[in-house]
Amino acid sequence: MMLRRTWAIAMLGALSACTSAPPEQQLVTDVVAALGGRDKLLAIKTLVLEGQGTTGNLGQDMTPEATGQSFGLTGYRRLISFAANAARTEQTRTPNFAYFQGLAPQRLVSGVDGDIGYNVAASGAAARVSDQATRDRRVELYHHPIAIIRAALEPGADVTNAHDAGRERAVDIKTASGVTLTLAVDVTTHLPTRVVSMADNVNLGDVAIETSFADYKDVTGIKLPTRITTKTDRWTTADLTLTQQAVDGETGDLAAPADASASRPLATFPAAVIDDQEIAKGVWLLAGQSHHSVVVEFADHLTLVEAPQHDTRTLAVIEKARALRPGKPLTEVVNTHHHFDHSGGIRAAVSEGLTVITHKGNAEFFEDIVKRAHTISPDALARKPQALKIKTVDDTLELKDTTRTLRLFHVMGSPHASTMLMAYLPQENMLIEVDVFRGIASFAANLLENVTTRGLAVTQIIPLHGTPAPFSELQQAARPVAGAN
Repeated sequence: MMLRRTWAIAMLGALSACTSAPPEQQLVTDVVAALGGRDKLLAIKTLVLEGQGTTGNLGQDMTPEATGQSFGLTGYRRLISFAANAARTEQTRTPNFAYFQGLAPQRLVSGVDGDIGYNVAASGAAARVSDQATRDRRVELYHHPIAIIRAALEPGADVTNAHDAGRERAVDIKTASGVTLTLAVDVTTHLPTRVVSMADNVNLGDVAIETSFADYKDVTGIKLPTRITTKTDRWTTADLTLTQQAVDGETGDLAAPADASASRPLATFPAAVIDDQEIAKGVWLLAGQSHHSVVVEFADHLTLVEAPQHDTRTLAVIEKARALRPGKPLTEVVNTHHHFDHSGGIRAAVSEGLTVITHKGNAEFFEDIVKRAHTISPDALARKPQALKIKTVDDTLELKDTTRTLRLFHVMGSPHASTMLMAYLPQENMLIEVDVFRGIASFAANLLENVTTRGLAVTQIIPLHGTPAPFSELQQAARPVAGAN
């Protein structure tokens, strides 16, 4: 009898070993224990995170790969309410580079409340953001160890694909609301190391948003990271050091401001308004909104200078250009520089068969841009694939036929972008430029120096932000400010 009982106990032990928790469940269980325990985690109502750090200048640095420009962050405060599914971030940023809005600190306030994302201006007025921006902010709520593990514990969540990743163990988590993320944890401490989700970027396409966690400390029995770093694709876009954290701290009312709640969400991309103006015979300025383009007519074709912002703007510009001279094909587009707001329409231009003319320092960047997948939000090139045709500029390039000459020059020593080009029409004495004139005195002196060094007889400047101006305005802007160092 005793022998039979011993055998039964042994069999039960063996069966128990065979029915151990699936690896995905075990990972979640280990993380829950490492962070503070299931009951404590599920009881958390709010988090208050405070500190300082830096944010990057994605797509706007000196070269496509540069990472030297950043904004210093002070007064960072992020308030999260799990019950309300809401968050609000307050921070002051100061650029460490020559910035359009100057070097003065800028106070930024943004938030999300359920289906409403909003920004609050310095005046206190709130404006609703687009549905896409709101979705991105809702996903961002899960980019914290407490938020992601609570999501994994929710009824209806699906945790799958346990796999090794070096010193990390990772799983995919599909939240009850349908958001898919990847959670990675340290195999020794079982503390979360990273959360990754996918998002759409106009220039970069399908990108991984990765938030890393380090330097955990105990806060009232809960382990919280004090170092949070975010990357978009391969670029670091935020690096925060948290000096004060509170579990169930006071957040105040995180409901969306009334003026944001009462308004409709912005369009992801506003409808294009094209105001065409013939500024010389066979030369048109296509304005109407913030980012402009120029169309130049040659004997048997048209050339476009600038494909800015996104598909919506650039496709409308291309359509307008073709309508100006229906009998002549639009064959090429000059890209002034790589900055995302001035290269966001390049994929659209490629989809329309245009040859891209750009500084040689941008060639690899545009080759990469054209190859990137855009499955989350298919754009014009994803819908109508075309191979990239590219022509590069080192120092100068002349586009010329029997009717017209258009000269492209590298803007040497530009403090704004190392890949900057300016375009010059010698017959019209016109200079086409962007971002280095019109209220940006720190860039005006460099532009004037380039014009003088090149020996260009400029009488009129065509800014791709703003309105045409006489050359004397550039000369005035480039004069040293009295009393400046």
